[in-house]
Amino acid sequence: MATWQDFEHEAPDLAPAVRARFEANKHHVLATLRKDGSPRVSGTEVEFIGADLTLGSMFGAVKARDLQRDGRFALHAHPGDETMEGGDSKVSGRAVEITDQAELAGYEADLPEPPPGPYHAFRLDLEQVVHTAVEGEHLVITSWHPGKPVERIQRH
Repeated sequence: MATWQDFEHEAPDLAPAVRARFEANKHHVLATLRKDGSPRVSGTEVEFIGADLTLGSMFGAVKARDLQRDGRFALHAHPGDETMEGGDSKVSGRAVEITDQAELAGYEADLPEPPPGPYHAFRLDLEQVVHTAVEGEHLVITSWHPGKPVERIQRH
């Protein structure tokens, strides 16, 4: 697993494009696993805090309970309009709930505004990052896994 910062160090050409997709819009799509193993898709917001990509959730929300039970997730950045301007980005890995009070205080201090009530916060440990973009007449899929070189596939 890797932090966002690890990803930035290992894939310095890819990380800015992916971060731009997550910062371009406020709302994204999170996939978690229900108790029976079937997928659940929820809207979510993310923040880049310190070395980490993080997400918060209302206290007791089903997506938070899913992540507490099984931290595996996939997160799709809002793709923008139909032009695919800036590409399309996805990350996946394991969400780890932030429960340490000092770490939670640091998380809150770095948020643009404080949570409106009780909440869950998760640090996203990355196992894969994928960015898809249209370059001329080609679809370019760029992917990264921790400790491996960035892969680039071009389709006509």
